[in-house]
Parts: sequence; C-alpha cells; structure tokens
Amino acid sequence: MKTVRCAIYTRKSSDEGLEQAFNSLDAQREACAAYVLSQASEGWSALPDVYDDGGLSGGSLERPALQRLLADVAAGRIDIIVVYKVDRLTRSLLDFAKLVEAFDKAGTSFVSVTQSFNTTTSMGRLTLNMLLSFAQFEREVTAERIRDKIAASKAKGMWMGGTPPLGYRPDGRSLAIVEEHAAIVRDIFQRYLEIGNVRLVAEQLVRDGIGAPRRETAGGRAFGGCAFTRGQLYTILKNPIYIGDIRHQGKLFKGQHQPIIDRETWEYAQAKLADHLQGERRAARAASPSLLAGLIVDAAGEPLVATHACKGKVRYRYYISRTLQHDGSVANTHGIRLPAREIEAAVAEQVAEALRDPLALAAKAWLTIPMGEVPQVVARSTTVATAVANRDRETVRDLVQQVRVLSGQIEIDVAAQALADILHAPIAPNAPAMVTLVSELRLTRTGRAVRLIQNDGAGVGDIIPDPTLGKLLVKARRWWDLLKTGEVDIAALARREGVTGSYLTRIVRLAFLSPVVVDAILAGAQRTSIDGGTLTAPGAIPMNWTEQWAIFLPRSDS
Repeated sequence: MKTVRCAIYTRKSSDEGLEQAFNSLDAQREACAAYVLSQASEGWSALPDVYDDGGLSGGSLERPALQRLLADVAAGRIDIIVVYKVDRLTRSLLDFAKLVEAFDKAGTSFVSVTQSFNTTTSMGRLTLNMLLSFAQFEREVTAERIRDKIAASKAKGMWMGGTPPLGYRPDGRSLAIVEEHAAIVRDIFQRYLEIGNVRLVAEQLVRDGIGAPRRETAGGRAFGGCAFTRGQLYTILKNPIYIGDIRHQGKLFKGQHQPIIDRETWEYAQAKLADHLQGERRAARAASPSLLAGLIVDAAGEPLVATHACKGKVRYRYYISRTLQHDGSVANTHGIRLPAREIEAAVAEQVAEALRDPLALAAKAWLTIPMGEVPQVVARSTTVATAVANRDRETVRDLVQQVRVLSGQIEIDVAAQALADILHAPIAPNAPAMVTLVSELRLTRTGRAVRLIQNDGAGVGDIIPDPTLGKLLVKARRWWDLLKTGEVDIAALARREGVTGSYLTRIVRLAFLSPVVVDAILAGAQRTSIDGGTLTAPGAIPMNWTEQWAIFLPRSDS
C-alpha cells in the first residue's frame, strides 16, 4: 500500500493563551492527527514536521509556517494537507484560489477534518468557495466597523495612533506636548514668517546647528538625528495638528490635544506658502522636475538632495549627498552623486513591474480582491503601471514613500493605502503601512560619480550613446581603409595624422570589432564599463567574435 504523507497545519489569530501547556494550536493538531489515524487503512501517515502559526492573521499568506508548508508542497514532500477548519489556512478567497492552484500543480490535496472538505472533487471546491466567501464577508464587515470607529474617534478629536508629529508624544487617545521639541517647531514657524523661503530656512537651521531630534517609533525604530530637509519643513508648516486640529480624509476636527502654534501664526504661514512657489516648483513650471526629490536616501538614511549642472544648453540632473551639496571639493569622496535619470528610471520600472502583477502585489499589501472583480483590478493596475513607467510625477509620488540606495540593491517603499485606493480593494486593518520592492542593481563608483548597473552589466535608464566611442570607431575604419590599400604603412600614416604609431595601432584594432558589438556601441547598449580607455587598452579586443560579445555586451548570448 502506498503511504500518503499528511502535513498538519494549525493557526491562531491572537497570541492569547499560547503560553499555556495545552493551547488552541495543540487542540487543532490533536484533532487533525486523530483524523489522519482514522484513515490509516488508506495509507495515511502524519509527517513529524510541525507547521504552527501562532498569533498571526489569516488575511495574509506571509506566515512563517505556511511558507515552509508551501515550500515542502512545491518540493513534492506532501500528499495531503490537513487542517481543523478551512479558515485556519486562509480567510481570503483570492489567497485560497492561489493556494488551490499551488496544491493542484504539486498534486497535493486539502482536507478540513471538521467540515469534510476535499479539494480533489469539484463539489468540494464549490463548497469551499462558498464557505470562504462568507469568511471573507465577515472579515470585510469587521474592517468596515474598524474604519467607522476610527472615523468616529477622529471626529471627536482623538489621536488614533501612529508616529506623532515633532513636538508631541502619545498620551492615551490624545497627545502631550514635548516642550523641548515644541520649541523647535515654534522656531521653524517664526523663521519662515521672517524669511518667507523654506530653502533659506533649511540652510539657516543647518548653519545654526539645529536639526531634527532623534526619536523612536512605537516599534523601537530610531529616526531623526539629522538636518531638516525641505520636505520635512513643508510637512511641519502645513500640519494642522499644531493648531490643535485632527485631519481625517480631507476634513479637520477639533482635537483633544493642546496646540503648539496659535491660529493667527498658522494662517499667516499658510498664506505665505500659497503665495510663494520658489520653495517647491510645480511640475508644470519645472523644465525637468526631480521625480524623487525628498524621497531618496542613501544606505545610512541620509537624504540625497536633488540638484543639477548645466553644460552648454544641456541640463544634467543628479541626486547628491548633503555633504557634497555643502562641500563640492574633489577631496570630498564620502558622498555620492547619482544621475537622476538612471535612478528615476530604475524606480519607475520596478514599481510598474509590480503593478503588472496586481494579484501578487495585493497579497503583499494585505488587500482583498473579490474573484468577480479581478478583471477590473487588473485593468486598473495595468493603466497605473503605464503611467508609472512613463514617470507620471503625480502617480509616482502618490505611491512611492521612500527610496533607499544601498550598495547592492535599491529598496522602494510603496504605500499600502495608496495601492488600496488605486486598485479599489479593501485593506486589512492590521496591514503593514508599506510594501517594500527590491531592485537588484549595484553601484559602481568613479570618483564621486556613481552609476547604477544591472546584474548583466547593462546600464539603467535612458540609453545615450557615447559620442567619443562613435568617433573612435569612425577613425578606426578610416585608418584601416587606408592601410589595407598598401599605399601607406603604419609609421607614415601616424606621422600624417600627428599621432604615435602605437596609438594608431590600438585604434585600428577597433575596425575588427564584431558588427554586433559595433551596433551596440553606436546605440549606447554596450556594458557600462566600456569606454575609450578599455577599448584601446593592449590586448583588449580578441579576434574571436564570441569572446567579444562576452566582454563588451550586457548578455553573453547576444
């Protein structure tokens, strides 16, 4: 008789009672083990592996034990998954459909011991879908109740959690003033009313040694302890919480906390912000607006500042470390200068790629998409992906909250609530605030300049051919055409061209490049490490075209 390998999966939403010697997870496992034992005549045998998720919601598939279970299913080590009830596995109809698809692909069945369901039959699938529809309905009703409660609480002026703004600390369902920090907020408002320019206020604060105080989130993550950015100053100046109000969905309610700024000062500051555009130029007025201004930081969490340089009529944009902004000397090699078009293209493409698979993205953001609305969600997500790929400023900045440039990758935080709004999908009450996307790009440095390189050696962003390389190729072809006639030798041609014989020889070798490599160089599609120096170095060009492809092209199979 063939042995049927059975894996028992258990889950409990809260961690209440898990410290007990015999808890809910143990009870579920005992019931499942007894069921497996009752099927011993059919060859059923429980695997020794324990798949327990304690204190985790069924609204997401991102659970450690469940991920181990799915990995074992994919590896072909499990024949049947046994659970106490269907909703122990998932409460989401969308997630359930994905799980069933994964189980079918691996030839694995699914059994609920208290509901007698088996996904190997069509009737079992129908019944399961009906049951999960009710479970999902219950979850959505609960989410609506929580949203209504939050709205009602904020209408009464209560603080409903999160990281409090500078100058306050949580105090139950209200906020208490931290006088040391509140003094900084008052100083910022006073400086802005006197100067009327946020950029100058930021520079003045740096000069006076006043920075954002180091604070911690409720989860213990430290932040602050650095200079104020212009984006942070705008946020402070526009936040109505400083006059004692609570904002919720575009409406203001009288808060239960004490104000830090008087209303007259606040209204005067808002009038100045409305009248002055120089601190933050609008996209319609900016020739090449920096898409990630105020959003991008380096590996240490320090902001990268948007700046530009002009060479002739061409404007080159960069994101640079603050140390380079205030000290642009060649000796300063601690900061980075990142070409803006490259990083913006990389971020836009990574977000667009995620949007092209909305079901996977919805699972990461803990969104619930009813099966009947999947086509509409896919259509909406595809439209937004196109806008992001085209670097639509408003769309990108609605979604992206922060971009971290690390040595081997780029991390992009996307707002989960913004995704929910775009996809028109309810979000779980305890869903993470951010979904982090990772782009596997590495940084290469030449002095202070930094390039983003894909793993295949290709560059990132708009492709711009190197005119210097094009001129070298033209010169090599012209000189070779003269030499191959036999009417002039290398020494004579070198004297005529005013170059050394060795230089002429190194250039002429370029005439023997593969046509595929030549086309790539003229199109700017060669490896980013290839320049005039590498092409003309001794022994740089092998005669074998296959070897040339491997050296000069991003992909060795080109």
